[in-house]
Amino acid sequence: MASDAMTGATSPTPSALRAVLPALLIFAVLALVPVVAPLLGGGTYPLTVAGRIMIFAIAAVSLDLILGYGGLVSFGHAAFIGLGAYAVGILTDAGLEEGLVLLPAAMLAAAVFAALTGAVSLKTRGVHYIMITLAFGQMAYFTMTSLSAYGGDDGLTLWSRPLVAGFDWLNDRSAFYYIVLLLLVAAWALCRAVTRSRFGRVLRGCREDEERMRALGYDPFAYRLAATVIAGAIAGLAGALLAIQAEFVSPAYMSWQRSGELIVMVVLGGIGSLHGAIVGAAAFLLAEELLSGVTEHWRLIFGPLLILVVLFLRGGLGGLLGKVRHD
Repeated sequence: MASDAMTGATSPTPSALRAVLPALLIFAVLALVPVVAPLLGGGTYPLTVAGRIMIFAIAAVSLDLILGYGGLVSFGHAAFIGLGAYAVGILTDAGLEEGLVLLPAAMLAAAVFAALTGAVSLKTRGVHYIMITLAFGQMAYFTMTSLSAYGGDDGLTLWSRPLVAGFDWLNDRSAFYYIVLLLLVAAWALCRAVTRSRFGRVLRGCREDEERMRALGYDPFAYRLAATVIAGAIAGLAGALLAIQAEFVSPAYMSWQRSGELIVMVVLGGIGSLHGAIVGAAAFLLAEELLSGVTEHWRLIFGPLLILVVLFLRGGLGGLLGKVRHD
């Protein structure tokens, strides 16, 4: 594994195209939603649901970077989403309305938190890592619930959506939708570039055989911390978009249950498959929409379905898009 990680060889062009084809198909389908939605009726509801799916797909892709490629099972990933959302909410409340400033600020806030907490949690492994990320996530959650100046447990309302270079594009549902789609494509492309680079090969090598990578002169801690910061920044972007879409920020965005749902999305779509993380997010949120209309205990139905996917679809739902190799 380590020797393969160091070769730096690139796949033939047809193979590379075959690998990205499922993602291109997903993006094409998402691009057609605003065109098809009016024909199906339901007003703006389909567009809102699809937009929410893409936002959580960004977060799921970021989690898959450290879970699927780094082997890091984080139960505090939702904290990055919440911090990104609160960065937008707090700065908007202070009078800042430029989206080109708010989105980078949200990513920076989440990245800094990822760097600080990652520097501690990455000193541990296995169950200890899971528990310490859970602890950091809950610390962030309870900190936000205690901030009465910003709504506390009741959350914070955004009274208007930010501008983009002075233009009011985010108030147009179709324009906002395509902006989110563009950012999803960018997040996927960035994570794919990272995983296909030497950095990504070393990260996978550290997951497979940490001691061997140390013997080759690589520092697993540094690579894992860098991956955690990248994943945190992308999740912060998802949180910022979630706040803008809902025009509301809540501590619930960073609860441990939300972190668990993100892990389920990645598992459902196929661990180590970036396009699978998008499929998993779509499957989870659509199942929630459909099954919650049947019963409030919809997870009792969804749980067995998830078990069947894990048992019988080794590559997850993402593997059904052509039986291609992982990203």
